[in-house]
Amino acid sequence: MSGRVARRCFVAGHRGLVGSAIVRALKTAGYDEPVVRSRSELDLLEQSAVRRFFDDERPDVVFFAAAKVGGINANNSYRWDFIYENLLIQTNVLGAALAAGVDRVVFFGSSCIYPRLAPQPIKEEYLLTGPLEDTNEPYAIAKIAGVKLVEAANSQFGTRWLSLMPTNLYGPNDNFDLLNSHVLPALIRKFHDAKRGGQSGRDALVTLWGHGTARREFLHVDDAANAALALMESGATGLFNVGSGEDLTIRELAGIVAGVVSHDGPVEWDASKPDGTPQKLLDSSLIRATGWTPRISLDEGIRSTYAWFTEAQESRLARLAS
Repeated sequence: MSGRVARRCFVAGHRGLVGSAIVRALKTAGYDEPVVRSRSELDLLEQSAVRRFFDDERPDVVFFAAAKVGGINANNSYRWDFIYENLLIQTNVLGAALAAGVDRVVFFGSSCIYPRLAPQPIKEEYLLTGPLEDTNEPYAIAKIAGVKLVEAANSQFGTRWLSLMPTNLYGPNDNFDLLNSHVLPALIRKFHDAKRGGQSGRDALVTLWGHGTARREFLHVDDAANAALALMESGATGLFNVGSGEDLTIRELAGIVAGVVSHDGPVEWDASKPDGTPQKLLDSSLIRATGWTPRISLDEGIRSTYAWFTEAQESRLARLAS
């Protein structure tokens, strides 16, 4: 354990879904408290501030989980913001890490970096072999640039950095905003609100985007955090997919969420809204070969996430009432 706690870790984006899971994983594994900064304390869009931070703190390990993120609506509506801000954040943090001689960087990307119609399951080697999904192309391009920065640093400067491409993640500290969230937290929020807003003993109507036929793979964020920690400790470099190995349709997912929330009202599908990429199932055989495997089932994960969400909602209402 002493070899672990000697490492000085910086978790960029520690308040978000992935970053908060990394903080939990480090604590469970016995590491010292990681270095963290809120946006008010360190704006990753400001290059000079980021450089000063790395000069002062000198971390050995960087878990790079900071990003501007959102679902289909946010990605498609704020295309400039998603590519511009993510490119700035990545070049600032990775450039400062390189200048400071950081030993290990774990860069978090997204499965949206792969072609829209990539063969399934998606292997790491399929990167840049076809057109991207248009609705999240700006975010995907920024993340591809991050992967290539990591790759270039390893090639030119001999760093031992790696990129982790998780499938759709969910769990505590997710974004449940109806306009800007990803599909699973959006479903939780919609079914929860419909149940609370029902009348005459019947839950309210829930309207969902698309046809419900697109297939998605999901992984609890704590499983992804454990994968990141294991790869960092192993000394591995390069690009790794990390997923559960199973997918399902959005319609099937909606049924599971409705059951967890206990929503028994009507559901309709708005076919005028985009479905996104038809299927995104990752081939995670590279990381599984290292011994990592997910531990949290989808049903268990959704139940625990909904419990976290309802507790957070109740706490927020209590604060507003006080």
